[in-house]
Amino acid sequence: MVGNDIASAVIPSETGTSIVLVHGAFVDASGWQPVFELLTRRGHEVLVVQNQTLTLEGDVEATQRAIAAARHPVVLVGHSYGGAVITEAGHSQKIKALAYIAAFVPDSGESVAALNDTPAEALEAKAPVMPPQDGFLLVEPAGFPRAFAADVDPEKARFMAAAQVPWGLQAATTPISRAAWREKPSFYLLATADRMVPPSAQRRMAQRAGATVFEIDSSHAVMLSHPLETANFIATAADIPA
Repeated sequence: MVGNDIASAVIPSETGTSIVLVHGAFVDASGWQPVFELLTRRGHEVLVVQNQTLTLEGDVEATQRAIAAARHPVVLVGHSYGGAVITEAGHSQKIKALAYIAAFVPDSGESVAALNDTPAEALEAKAPVMPPQDGFLLVEPAGFPRAFAADVDPEKARFMAAAQVPWGLQAATTPISRAAWREKPSFYLLATADRMVPPSAQRRMAQRAGATVFEIDSSHAVMLSHPLETANFIATAADIPA
């Protein structure tokens, strides 16, 4: 299902569902705040994972702790690199669905770095990531606002560039062991103006996972530039039966 209208949809609350939000690389969990507020107003229990993004194993463990703490069946949401985290962490019986937002969706034996090696198609861009330094990756600061957050307030985008969280090379290069999307219903919010993860790559990964696909004209920072649409997308996944 492609091109669904999520912006105008009014999604009813389902208070029997918990939502766990997992951020990606180069940022922290504060980017979820607008979406967190919208979902909590609808009656959902929302847990926010603060990943260190040093190792995939550490981020998976942090996510699994949040899943264990949830009071209800869980919709597990991952943005960008967070898609790899939820793919590895999402096997619990508590997980009712996976929701990917402009995210990497690896299969067993694949890492985010391996997926990112695929060339972008014509007129698409890839993340301006600088060479590793001391085992960490960063986006080139001058290119960060346009690549990551072109439709976010410019002052906020500049601050995000200056406040980047270094991404551990080990987190980027560690392959996942087992793909949760092979056993859980999956949803994907595809950012068609993304300049970090090419839209064509997003589409391929979502289709391979058999995900229900929604499209939005957005930069990579979907949760900041389109919080209402992002909340509606997550609530759609929450609305499926447990």
